Amino acid sequence: MAVNRVPVLKRCRSLGMDPVYLGIDKKSNRQLKRSNRKMSEYGLQLREKQKAKFIYGVLEKPFRNYYVKAKQMKGMTGENLMIILESRLDNVVFRMGFARTRREARQIVDHKHVLVNGKQVNIPSFLVKAGDVIEIKEAKKGSQRYKDIVEVTGGRMVPDWMDVDIENLKGTVKELPLREAIDVPVDEMLIVELYSK
Repeated sequence: MAVNRVPVLKRCRSLGMDPVYLGIDKKSNRQLKRSNRKMSEYGLQLREKQKAKFIYGVLEKPFRNYYVKAKQMKGMTGENLMIILESRLDNVVFRMGFARTRREARQIVDHKHVLVNGKQVNIPSFLVKAGDVIEIKEAKKGSQRYKDIVEVTGGRMVPDWMDVDIENLKGTVKELPLREAIDVPVDEMLIVELYSK
């Protein structure tokens, strides 16, 4: 798998976003020094796409496939794209508070700790549906790792579109989120403009 080794805070700075959206509560004191060049329209569109890919940890080819899928669905392409990205299993595990960051959520899914409707799933890009029950395996629930995670994520706001029992590390996706419920600082319309050229 391709791995981006650029430090997270540096990447956040270059994309002009807050690391909080990645589940990281560090702050960078450095300012991005850019000459007074105005960014082109293409530059803005590309930055939004890179931001979305970086936040969700998706590479170019799968991201493009999500765009094609979103275009075929009913409704606004940009909103559909954000809903598809939000319903990835690694993102849902992160949103439920079973992981500190999306990267950690991806690792937890990879290591076969997650059950979807009672079946083990180890594909981070698995798309959950409304009514799916996601939980951490019984054998792993008592481990120190999850105690530490719950300590950190216990105060995190769980979105309205899911029900979570943090004590038992179990949650239900009540419905797929609407665009208003997704608090990611990405202007999806710019991504659609970029891909529709």
